[in-house]
Amino acid sequence: MRLISLLGLPFVAALASAAVPFKGCQHKVKESIHGPPRGWSKHTPAPKHHMLELKIALPQPKFPELEQHLWEVSDPSHPRYGAHLSKEEADALTAPHPETLDIVNEWLASYGLEEESLIRSSANDWVTIRVPVGLAEEMLDTTYHVYKHVKSGESIVRTTSYSLPEILHEHVDLIQPTTMFARFKAFKSTLHWGNQVQPSVLGTSSGTITGPAGNQVNASCNSTITVSCLRQLYNAVSYNTSATNGNQLGLTAYLEQYANNMDLQQFFELENPSAYGSNYTFVSVNGGLNNQTYAAAGVEANLDTQFGFGLTWPTPRTFYSTGGEPPFDPDMLTPTDTNEPYSYWLEYVLSQPALPQTISTSYGDDEQTVPFTYASRVCAGMAVLGARGVSILFSSGDYGVGDGDPNPATQECYSNDGLNVTKFLPAFPASCPYVTAVGATVNIPETAVFFSGGGFSDYFVRPAYQEVAVSEYLAKLAPGTYEGLYNSYGRAYPDVSAQGVNFSIVYQGQSVLVDGTSCSSPTFASFVSMLNDARISAFKAPLGFLNPFLYSTGYTALNDITMGNNPGCGTEGFNATAGWDPISGFGTPNFEKLEALVLSMP
Repeated sequence: MRLISLLGLPFVAALASAAVPFKGCQHKVKESIHGPPRGWSKHTPAPKHHMLELKIALPQPKFPELEQHLWEVSDPSHPRYGAHLSKEEADALTAPHPETLDIVNEWLASYGLEEESLIRSSANDWVTIRVPVGLAEEMLDTTYHVYKHVKSGESIVRTTSYSLPEILHEHVDLIQPTTMFARFKAFKSTLHWGNQVQPSVLGTSSGTITGPAGNQVNASCNSTITVSCLRQLYNAVSYNTSATNGNQLGLTAYLEQYANNMDLQQFFELENPSAYGSNYTFVSVNGGLNNQTYAAAGVEANLDTQFGFGLTWPTPRTFYSTGGEPPFDPDMLTPTDTNEPYSYWLEYVLSQPALPQTISTSYGDDEQTVPFTYASRVCAGMAVLGARGVSILFSSGDYGVGDGDPNPATQECYSNDGLNVTKFLPAFPASCPYVTAVGATVNIPETAVFFSGGGFSDYFVRPAYQEVAVSEYLAKLAPGTYEGLYNSYGRAYPDVSAQGVNFSIVYQGQSVLVDGTSCSSPTFASFVSMLNDARISAFKAPLGFLNPFLYSTGYTALNDITMGNNPGCGTEGFNATAGWDPISGFGTPNFEKLEALVLSMP
């Protein structure tokens, strides 16, 4: 990750003079892309009056210090393990240099944007402005166009390059929306309308099979996954969480995904009657809603809340709905535009003094559709959450190593750099080294699912915590395997996995089955929440960022997955094998073993 130190730079002297003449000074390209990603086409110039909400990221010169805190408080062998930072401490370590604030303020004021029209983040490292396209084009020396997504028909207002006065370059990390075409879709492979589950299927089956922990599991769990199945499979049948010890679980929703409360109560009746009538805390971020009409029910939001809240009841729960404005409509010329969701959500949660100890997200996109600068800043925000003691989990994606297609003739994995070379397509934010990425398994005995996203980041180098495990995997590959298709030095994912096929949810009043790593992440997160519950009840700190623990000792309490592969990009993808692998990570949870392990730690 690129880290810019602002100390001792020559611009400090320039500030001693009066005003910096921004409008007359030379602009220099700050960020550009070769062209829109595959699937997007340029249409008309954007209307000058169309309003843009621009987010400006200011450099965080003390981020290396925060990262050091993260490694120390997340390493069970370190004396500072569990000594998580407060909001105030984290803000101090992510704040921009005072000179940066001054010079950016002057630049904004030169365009009539005074303090009262600016929105600042808690650490002052993000500034949000609302300006018409015409003014944005003047400020950024660029031209915005309407771009249309061929498959979805969605239209957005973007540009492929923007510039800033040269004196500002060291004071601004990025400005978006400009060059970002990522769509951050919900990860879900399949919704089975035709294979509807009747309540009788959810009942007790006459047969049992042996689960990964050696215990007996209801045989019906091999065809339909329920709350009871997951507790049986992952050895947590007898564990009861506390409603009052301060532990909380958070789930996120974006892109107008709404959790229907009638569906949730119907699900509780079917799968966890004790939870029937219980509720959750709804938090709206950036105007996010939670429309309760059946027609507005979201498969992803329903899945997350039903299984996440059903598994962990009575742990207090929070559901974050982050609003993105609706897509640009070139016919109506409505003054709105789509905004990426993560910086808004991070800005909100990092401003809160208290946070859920475990948070799961099931959204993402191809890493290459996300500008490196933006991916780096969002990833840094995840590091702040980890340093504050939050366990952050993300779905690893539903397209294997890229597009899920093993056929070289029809695969669609091409680079966005203008060369159009075939390459694996890692997913973001799963590729961020400061989150725990969750892949998917199926059946009993468990095997890795073909769609389980996995691979190696092109943006982030492999962190030290996974060097040994990933090097051991790479050493097992035949020389030249997939040479040139992936970055063998990149952050490798997923880290862990959980069941991800045939989850029985209630959707618009009907029981249906869902597949995807969007099943896996809230599942694994629920067991992490139970582990945090156990630690908090024992007067210990929550686990926080999980990966240093998982890669040092935690993997010994996971069920290793050794079968399966994740095809894509005209290949059969990577194979599951003994130890870590880029389809199932270290495997699925054995709660009883994990509980004993985390309670033995300081």
